[in-house]
Amino acid sequence: MSLDLAAVRALDASDPLRAFRDRFDLPDGVIYMDGNSLGPLPRTARAALTRAVDDEWGRGLIRSWNDAGWIDAPRRVGDRIAGLIGASPGEVVVADSTSVNLFKLAAAAVGARPGRRVILTEAGNFPTDLYIAQGLAAVLPAVQVRAVPADEIAAHLGPDVALLQLSHVHYKSARRHDMAALTTAAQAAGALTLWDLSHSAGAIEVDLNGCNADLAVGCGYKFLNGGPGAPAFLFVAARHQARLVSPLAGWMGHAAPFDFVDEYRPAPGVERFLCGTPSILALTALEAGVEIAAAVDAQALAAKAKRLIGLFITEVEARCPTLTLASPRHGPRGSHVSFAHPEGYRIMRALIARGLIGDFREPDILRFGITPLYLGYEDVWRAAQLIQQVLDAEAWRDESVRQAGRVT
Repeated sequence: MSLDLAAVRALDASDPLRAFRDRFDLPDGVIYMDGNSLGPLPRTARAALTRAVDDEWGRGLIRSWNDAGWIDAPRRVGDRIAGLIGASPGEVVVADSTSVNLFKLAAAAVGARPGRRVILTEAGNFPTDLYIAQGLAAVLPAVQVRAVPADEIAAHLGPDVALLQLSHVHYKSARRHDMAALTTAAQAAGALTLWDLSHSAGAIEVDLNGCNADLAVGCGYKFLNGGPGAPAFLFVAARHQARLVSPLAGWMGHAAPFDFVDEYRPAPGVERFLCGTPSILALTALEAGVEIAAAVDAQALAAKAKRLIGLFITEVEARCPTLTLASPRHGPRGSHVSFAHPEGYRIMRALIARGLIGDFREPDILRFGITPLYLGYEDVWRAAQLIQQVLDAEAWRDESVRQAGRVT
């Protein structure tokens, strides 16, 4: 049943997470529903970056690798992220991009399963997950990539599968895989698992060790609010760290990087998956976002997300019958909602022009991030109104909308 303005304002007034909105620098007149692509600016990030530039880099110069803790940042921030994804200290490190980390962990996993040649994944997975697997197969011709529909994954876990590589939450539909069940099935078949948490970390409850997961990666710029192109992270369960070796044997992954010896010897823990010199300014911004995420009660976050999603779906379907829900209505899901429409691209352009920022995914998906830290009930209620106004007025037919650039 659709709610009125007084009802949604009452929900906002009683929201235990309401104060978190003030931790983000959001422009006036905008309903931001694209945090699943790029999180907004944490207010503390600006001060942290100023300090890192003026004091640490500007005055401390190279001494700041030690004096300001730069050298420890990949592990320090990784340990903070570990607490958000059900991992233990020493199992997560911040490094490189999601794509690079996927390559490192997939190659290490295949190498640890001699005689097996298949990387099993989902057809329609996020492109970089598929492309990285295909690229690894091109480098290692014995490796094959097998992409199957989601409901056929378990049936394909045969004796030739070395690695099951999946996105925990699907980037288009927000459908969430059962991590525990699929991890158990893969391990029973003798395979390792590699989970992409890019649409999970900081948005929904994740329990890697509770699911006995082997490996995982994730990005820092979506729900962790680390800024555009923020460093990614990777997880290697402690039980695997001594025998998995990164294919990118960079100096920061050496057991003694400042000994400057000719022969590579991998670091004893997760640091062996470091490669080059870390980007300190980017890590500084990411740490500000991670600190906010670490301050949130995970159960309260999940409860609010569920209510916001339910309200948004109810309001949009009541007002916009030409849109088709393309996300799960109930059950396991992530924290974005997708609707389909043949003119989805132009509709999204018209919405952005009116201050409702979501994004578009080919061929017809309008995608809206539901981020409880800075979205309220009135926000999603007004978003549904704006969508209705654009559809009823057919504002998406406007020539300026038709000629606009693609939505990222």
